[in-house]
Amino acid sequence: MAQLIDGKAVSAAVKAEVAEETAKLRDEKGLKVGLAVVIVGNDPASRVYVNNKKKACEAVGFQSYEYALDETTTQEQLLDLVNVLNRDDRVNGILVQLPLPKHIDEKAVINAISPDKDVDAFHPINVGKIMIGEYSFLPCTPAGVMRLIESTGTDITGKQCVVIGRSNIVGKPQAMLLLQKNGTVTICHSKTKNLKEICLGADILVVAIGRANFVTGDMIKEGAVVIDVGMNRLENGKLCGDVEFESAEKKASFITPVPGGVGPMTIAMLMKNTLTAAKQQAGIE
Repeated sequence: MAQLIDGKAVSAAVKAEVAEETAKLRDEKGLKVGLAVVIVGNDPASRVYVNNKKKACEAVGFQSYEYALDETTTQEQLLDLVNVLNRDDRVNGILVQLPLPKHIDEKAVINAISPDKDVDAFHPINVGKIMIGEYSFLPCTPAGVMRLIESTGTDITGKQCVVIGRSNIVGKPQAMLLLQKNGTVTICHSKTKNLKEICLGADILVVAIGRANFVTGDMIKEGAVVIDVGMNRLENGKLCGDVEFESAEKKASFITPVPGGVGPMTIAMLMKNTLTAAKQQAGIE
């Protein structure tokens, strides 16, 4: 029976580290850390995420600046705001909550954020830095996954690592981070053949495919570390991941629950990125 990886506990530890360093820098260097969060429209899930980010900022001692824009905001207006925030010295990190309304080009908005303030690590410059291993910021979810794997005491070196999902936000950067830790990495996706056989070879399995209960226990190697990035809502309203938990738990050595696994880590790593940005902008190593 697998041990649960407690994302709430690990994320609390990350936030405590950030809060401690933030207080120290404020007292010793007079450094204040600020995160600007921009939300366009009234998407309920986005509103929940933004509120959680504001609470996290308060908890670690950051200034939080929210810009809630109407659904009818034009792309030009949004880009103008991003340019203002790029020049605002109070703002160390800029986060534009996705998804954006259909009339706004997400790529154009991401590209407009200064790479130095891109605490989501979505800008092409930051993506390229991750590719060559010389990054300042890591995408928050993959960085959180790495911290969760680390919390199990698992050494990634030489392990067979399988990532299911190839999104720019999770799958691709996740593969790069595992590779940088000397894992032997396979990326799987909707067109992969013999998926079950590939999964059965995985010492570490990261699932980010966005399909409820897609990976079942018979696809998991005995003793594997299983990280479930998925967050799906069933017809009965219950939340579940991309991994069918009950059968997977019987095979894995460690497994993340949903909710309470990867989810809490994303915001914790966002706080860590924002502190890193503030230090870099102030010339503090």
